[in-house]
Amino acid sequence: MRVVIMKTETYNPSPLEVDIAKAIGELNKEIEKRLSTNSIQRVESNLRADNPVLTFFLVDEEKDKHVVVVRVIQRIDRE
Repeated sequence: MRVVIMKTETYNPSPLEVDIAKAIGELNKEIEKRLSTNSIQRVESNLRADNPVLTFFLVDEEKDKHVVVVRVIQRIDRE
């Protein structure tokens, strides 16, 4: 039996980076439930960037606006 080891051939963005970024973006309501004093107003994504970026726009209890940026980076495969 031959075992085939998958290697990532493309980075920036890699398919895995894009999939992870999409998944995080889709979980914004679940993430919001875990935030003690902020609500997520919207999420913008740039999935074509070298490392996909999610920008979360939030508002706290005092109506102050905040921005949190999440960048997804896959490290080079190691054995």
